Amino acid sequence: MNVFITGGSRGIGRAIVLKMVKEGIPCAFTFVSNKTKADETIQLAGDIDSSIKVKAYKMDSKDPDQIEKIIEQAITDFENIDAVVNNAAVVKNNAAALMTNEEWDEVISTNLSGPFYVIRSFLMHFISNRFGRIINISSLAQDGCSGQANYAASKSGLIGLTKTLAKEYGSKGITANVVTVGYVPTDMTRHNLAESLHKFWLQHCPLKKVGSAEDIANLVYFLISPESNFINGEVIRVSGGLTYAP
Repeated sequence: MNVFITGGSRGIGRAIVLKMVKEGIPCAFTFVSNKTKADETIQLAGDIDSSIKVKAYKMDSKDPDQIEKIIEQAITDFENIDAVVNNAAVVKNNAAALMTNEEWDEVISTNLSGPFYVIRSFLMHFISNRFGRIINISSLAQDGCSGQANYAASKSGLIGLTKTLAKEYGSKGITANVVTVGYVPTDMTRHNLAESLHKFWLQHCPLKKVGSAEDIANLVYFLISPESNFINGEVIRVSGGLTYAP
C-alpha cells in the first residue's frame, strides 16, 4: 500500500502522513510553496520510522497539467499508488455580496477542481489495478457557513463528486468517501477563523472540546485499510457530534 496525499506539509495533511508512516505505509505528499514545512514533515516521518519511504512534491492544485506530471512521477517513484487523499485547501472569507471574482475562483479552483484533476489523473491507474481508495476531506461548511460561500460551495461540491465516483467505479474495485472535518486547530483555522468560532464550538459541541488533526488521520487510515472494503460513497463526520456551522 502506497498513499498520495495533497497538502501534506502541515496541519491535517501532515498528521495523515505521519499516521501512515506509523502504520508502515509509504507516502507521497504535495506542498504548494513552503519547502521548509515539507522538509519538516519528512524529518518527523523519519523520526518515526526512517525505513518508510516518504517523498514531497511541489504542486499547484490549480494547474491540471502540473498535477498530471507530478502524479505520473509519483507512480514511477513509488512503483504503485493505491490510495489518494485530497486534503489541500485554501480559505478566502468574505460576505457573498462583497466576494471578488478572484476570491471565488481561487477557492473553487483549489478546493474542488484540484481534487477532480488529481482523481482523474489516478483513475486509469486504479482501474488497471482494479483497486483504489479515494478520500476527499470536506468540512462542516459543506452545509453552508456564513462568510464562506466559496469555501462552502467547494466542500459541498466534493460530496457530489465523491458519490458520483463511488457509483461509476465501485465495480472496478475503487471506493470513494468523504471525511467531513469539524473544528480542528491548524494554521489555516487559526489564521482565518475568528476566536468566536472556538468559543461557539466549545459551547455547542456535545463533547465540549475541539478535534485534533490526529482524529482525522485515524479515520483516513481506516478508510484505506481492508476493514473499510464495504464503505463506499459515504460522508463521515469527525465533529464530536456537532453537525452544523454558524
